[in-house]
Formats: sequence, C-alpha cells, structure tokens
Amino acid sequence: MPKQPERAPIGPVDASVVPRYGGEATFARLPRLDQVPHADVALLGVPFDSGVSYRPGARFGPGHIRQSSRLLRPFNPALGVEPFAEQQVVDAGDVVCNPFDIGAAVESVDSAVSELLDRGTKVVTLGGDHTITLPVLRALSRRHGAIAVLHFDAHLDTWETYFGEPYTHGTPFRRAAEEGLLDETRCAHVGIRGPLYSPLDLVRDAKLGFRVFTSDDIEARGAAAVSQDVRARLDGGPVYVSVDIDVLDPAHAPGTGTPEIGGLSSRELLVMLRGLAGLEIVGADVVEVSPSYDHAEITGLAAANVAYELVSLLALGARPLSSR
Repeated sequence: MPKQPERAPIGPVDASVVPRYGGEATFARLPRLDQVPHADVALLGVPFDSGVSYRPGARFGPGHIRQSSRLLRPFNPALGVEPFAEQQVVDAGDVVCNPFDIGAAVESVDSAVSELLDRGTKVVTLGGDHTITLPVLRALSRRHGAIAVLHFDAHLDTWETYFGEPYTHGTPFRRAAEEGLLDETRCAHVGIRGPLYSPLDLVRDAKLGFRVFTSDDIEARGAAAVSQDVRARLDGGPVYVSVDIDVLDPAHAPGTGTPEIGGLSSRELLVMLRGLAGLEIVGADVVEVSPSYDHAEITGLAAANVAYELVSLLALGARPLSSR
C-alpha cells in the first residue's frame, strides 16, 4: 500500500463543481505552493527563451502547458497510480528570469530550484528553452552528486558554443559534463535524428558519456524494446529526465522552436516514459514548447501529459519498496 501522509494531500479542483475551463490556471488546477503546508512535488515554470538559436517563443511555454493541462484527471491507469492523492503536488508559479542576461537567468533558476529542494520538494520544471536544464542539474548535483541524465530530444545539445556563447539551448549537457554534474556511465539521449554539423558531433558526444538511441532505433525495434535498453543504461542511481518536446514529430508537436521531421509519436513517448517506473528519478523537465507555432493545443496537450506522466513516476518512486 502507498505510504499514507499525515495529512491528506489537497488535490485538483473538482471538475464536477468548477468546470474545467474555469478556475485558477494552475497546472492541472492544482493548489499553489502558498496554499499548502508542505509540497512533495512542485511544477515550476521558467518563462525564458533567450538561449534559443532559431524560433523564439518558449518563454510563453509554461502558461500554455498550464492551459493545456486542464483536462488531466487524478488517476493514471497505465501506471496504476493516483499522483495527486499519493503525494502533495503543487504549482510553484514562475521563476523571474532576466531576458537580457543569460547568466543572471541561469542563477535565478538555480536559486529557485534550490529553495524548493531545501524544503524537501521535488521539482518538475516547465520551460522555457533547454538552457534552463543546466541550473536545475547544478542544484540537484549539490544534493545527489553525479546524476544520470535521460535526454529526450531531436538534438544532442552537447555542442560547444553558439556565437561564442557558452550558455544556450544547444549546450546545456556539454556544460553539465564539464562541471562534473553527470554520471558519464549512465547517460542517454533518446529520439536523436536529423542532420548534424559534422561526424565529429557524435564522437564528441560519446566522449561526454552519452549513449544515443535514435528515432530510427525506435522505428526498427519498437518503443517498448528500446525502453528496456534505456532502463538498463540508467539503473543504479539518481536519474534526471529532460524532455525537449521536439523529440516528438512535428505532426505531434508543431509548437516548438527547432522542429525535425521523423520524430516519435506521442504514444511512443508515453511508452518510453512509463518504462522508467521504479527508477530513482530525482527531477525532470519539459521544455521548448513555443505556443505561437502550436495548433489546437496539440503541443501543449502533449507537454501537459508528459509532465503528468513524470509526476506519476515520482509518485511511484515515493512508494515503499514492498508496494512497487
């Protein structure tokens, strides 16, 4: 049985009392951080996109994901978990990021995440561009040491710089590796595809400790089979899950800054995420949602449901070992 909290968690607003299109626009209509005595998990928005190299707009991602999360319900049958009843989940609002100073913004994210971790709260970050993953990893590594990163993305994000700038959405995992934040024996990319700058991109990436599972691998072998290999790669310590929404094909997520054809379907991504059940997940993010390129909330709905699966995985991880 799941561990019973001393005080029952405050869950989402009841849709039979307040229609889904009404009420406060928090993630899944959950309570705010200031409305509960303690939070086990917080959804934290980071409206920042000054690190993008192509189409901007991900600064509006957190609000779009929240709006698209109104249809989420309290029981996840695929994982057999009630993520909002087995842990106190809240919306922690948005980090105030300086849009003109990437370094200052990075420090703001680190500070905000660290404050939540100091309270004993796990964090699922809603971006924002992929630059924001670096400060989250910094905050987590100070508590857990080197962390395995599972990175869902069309792109490697281990390039050196863009225009001489070290902190961008294409460089976070190179900086993280250089700073010793990553367990280089257990990191993986999933969904990589499309043209690269050079054959050396893959060589340099491998030297940082990443194993690559491409979209073609998933097409050839199936998401469930690849998920088993990914799980074996990650097992043995703390794991951080970073989901760039462009891991999905543009047919499933058009609202993103650097779309690449030939990506995963939303169903394949869900299969991959659910295959992580039982791992020691210490944090996660969903990034690169750019609503100005979205249609009918396709991307927002995908991102909201990905965040829901991540919160569900954290609920499973909080259960006693005997009940998992």
